[in-house]
Amino acid sequence: MATIETRRTPLHAEHEALGATFTDFAGWRMPLRYSGDLAEHHAVRTTAGLFDLSHMGEIRVVGPGAAEALDRALVGDASGIGVGRARYTMLCAPDGGILDDLIVYRLAELEYLVVANAANAPLVTVELTERAAGTDADVVDAAAEYALIAVQGPNATATLAGLCSADLPALRYYASQAATVAGRPVLLARTGYTGEEGFELFSAPDDAPALWNALLEAGAAHGLVPTGLACRDTLRLEAGMPLHGHELSAAVTPFHAGLGRVVRFDKPGDFVGRAALSAIAVSGPGQVLVGLTSDSRRAPRHGYPVLAPETGTPVGTVTSGAPSPTLGRPIAMAYVAPDRAAPGTRLAADIRGRHEPVTVVELPFYRRPSPTPATVKAG
Repeated sequence: MATIETRRTPLHAEHEALGATFTDFAGWRMPLRYSGDLAEHHAVRTTAGLFDLSHMGEIRVVGPGAAEALDRALVGDASGIGVGRARYTMLCAPDGGILDDLIVYRLAELEYLVVANAANAPLVTVELTERAAGTDADVVDAAAEYALIAVQGPNATATLAGLCSADLPALRYYASQAATVAGRPVLLARTGYTGEEGFELFSAPDDAPALWNALLEAGAAHGLVPTGLACRDTLRLEAGMPLHGHELSAAVTPFHAGLGRVVRFDKPGDFVGRAALSAIAVSGPGQVLVGLTSDSRRAPRHGYPVLAPETGTPVGTVTSGAPSPTLGRPIAMAYVAPDRAAPGTRLAADIRGRHEPVTVVELPFYRRPSPTPATVKAG
């Protein structure tokens, strides 16, 4: 049987030089950590972190029918995205199950860039191609054209300021524009997956090493450090951001995940999954996503049962869990029965045979502090 070779990002040599520990993730060899999970997590919360996200999938949808094709394919309103803006949305199956969650950037009137999770990018490309049939739109797998670097944290703007041609404070959240960073052309987006201020830079693969090293050098004075997938997971968990394969899957709909707001029933035309999602919007899901906290030292992990404390019977399942570096206690997300979902509800998590008390809380667990009036900037 032929083996599938693990892919490497254009920054692999830079990660090796920094002494990264690697892991195989979605067919890619990715940096898991550099200095350590806690140090990297705290750096993103207090100063800045630099992430290689080049494993993500990029798909271009172009042509006079691009908006129509995406409106049909996705649950969101692609035709309503302004040029230079972006929107979080989902690709759902006919039964409403989530095939992937996506960010869609509108680069021009007739051009969109769809960013998919690495493991799902081939499926997303196929589904978009099939759903665009009959429209005047072309779907192009453009992943080989891009590297993706993220600068995240309170000092992200300060790190980029001396390198970037753009007016960073004026760039709105979920907006993008063409810019140069360290003399290299990029698509600069004010997006991220950590719960912090930050930017994502789409560049040509050959430009990625120079960009990475320029950002490391410029960010050194602002506390920026290279950061890996391990801290990215604890950061997004604290921020209550769902991850496909954990909180999101083909077995749940946006309404299960508390993300029914991304489904736009008011957009023109039909879209895949509309009938099923309309029905569940009325009936309500059988389980809903909640946050859990614990006073125990042991964190509930993915797949652990959630129990009714009075009987020990299962009422849900943990989707993600870890000790929270910021909060100093275990946190988790879980699907539970709706009658067990109210904040303050006491439940238990089966952690390797021990029933540890947990409490339902509102998501997210963490919100970044609001800037003081003296530091508030546009966007």
